[in-house]
Amino acid sequence: MLTSQIYNEPLTTQFDMRMLLVEDEPDLGAAIKRTLNQHKYLVDWIMDGNDAWAYLENRSTQYTVAILDWMLPGITGLELCKRLRSKGNPLPILMLTAKDRMEDKVAGLDAGADDYLVKPFSMIELLARLRALQRRSPHFQPQQLTVDNLTLDYGNSTVVRQNAIGEQQRIPLTNKEFQLLEYFMKHPNQIVTTEQIRNQIWEVNAESSSNVVAAQIRLLRRKLTNSDCPNLIETLHGMGYRLNLNNESE
Repeated sequence: MLTSQIYNEPLTTQFDMRMLLVEDEPDLGAAIKRTLNQHKYLVDWIMDGNDAWAYLENRSTQYTVAILDWMLPGITGLELCKRLRSKGNPLPILMLTAKDRMEDKVAGLDAGADDYLVKPFSMIELLARLRALQRRSPHFQPQQLTVDNLTLDYGNSTVVRQNAIGEQQRIPLTNKEFQLLEYFMKHPNQIVTTEQIRNQIWEVNAESSSNVVAAQIRLLRRKLTNSDCPNLIETLHGMGYRLNLNNESE
């Protein structure tokens, strides 16, 4: 049985940390997803190995960690590991399994898993192992992200803007606004499409209206405008959006 204890220590993590969870046990999968969501991870939960491979091959969605059950319908978790590594994909992988023999652990690690967690397990241990994988991952970043005169603080979910005379203004953001601005700040002065934003910031199975991205951008723009940076996010009709740092002061 799964230990139901929830770990309450805040994770040192980014809001766009996106997990692929491949687990065909409904109760266990739901419990893991719920816990990860509580710790501000985005989680795409898949119950079939073939579907999981399709998600992993979709280059428009970038995952930070994959959590793979060993035994799955379709392609097994072990085979998913092998396929990823054969293609040179360095995605950190945590393998979940009821197989507790040393030979099985060795087989999982040799297939390309970075860590191995035997069922039943506690959520405390799961989260600790994910933090360890994040620290070793090239996606892991420190507590702040700075682009031009904007600094995202992951510790308190705010953005700080520094004006021309060095004064700092802190702008409080909702979780989704934070994720959205972070995505733009990781692609400064680049055109990003509505589909790219939706793929990276909303979970795949999340129900959302067709204009959810535009609506969220309007909310973010309102806060930025109220903080004296009204032209930061530019709309390029028929193309997408751009964090246009050059236009901020216009």
